[in-house]
Amino acid sequence: MMDKKRKKRKTFTRRDFLKGLSGGALSAAVVPKYLPKDLAALQTEEGKIPHYSRKQITITVNKKNYSLEVEARETLLQVLRERLNLTGTKMTCDRGECGACTVLLDGNPVYSCLTLAIRANGKKITTIEGLSGEDKLHPLQQAFIDKDGYQCGFCTPGFIMSSMALLKRNKNPNLEEIKSGLAGNICRCGNYSKIYEAVFAASKKMRST
Repeated sequence: MMDKKRKKRKTFTRRDFLKGLSGGALSAAVVPKYLPKDLAALQTEEGKIPHYSRKQITITVNKKNYSLEVEARETLLQVLRERLNLTGTKMTCDRGECGACTVLLDGNPVYSCLTLAIRANGKKITTIEGLSGEDKLHPLQQAFIDKDGYQCGFCTPGFIMSSMALLKRNKNPNLEEIKSGLAGNICRCGNYSKIYEAVFAASKKMRST
């Protein structure tokens, strides 16, 4: 009985192995017919591909114009912090999850860590440094101080910039609208209730001025 079971069991034989090799040999014989006879034809001549590794851009940051050459891989966050020394915008997660690097691009909140600098060419950018006057904080910044809307402070610039975008769209938001407007920002300290209070206070102040 055991011998019959062994006979029925399928095994991988030397013949199967050779059949596999023959298929590979056939492919090796046929494929070259579809390749260029001159392998040099596969190579691109020097200067034929446009070079986009660096690009000259012009941006307006906090009402000041800048013209600079950036690499194609550089993010707006890197340019702001490392090239323009505007370090109020924080590099925290660096992958678009926490919102600490939020800035306004033509009035819209964006994650600057995910925005390529070349995409900002010709656009207006506002960072946390651009909200205050020469000797006075913006009402939103002041409200975050008055209402203790911060703890470690890393997320605060991003929350303020997202709040600014929200209050430009909606001058008198309710709690649910504030939560929705700030949904892209994370406070690892969990200070959300104070942040919402700060936005309420700022909206009231901004409506009265």
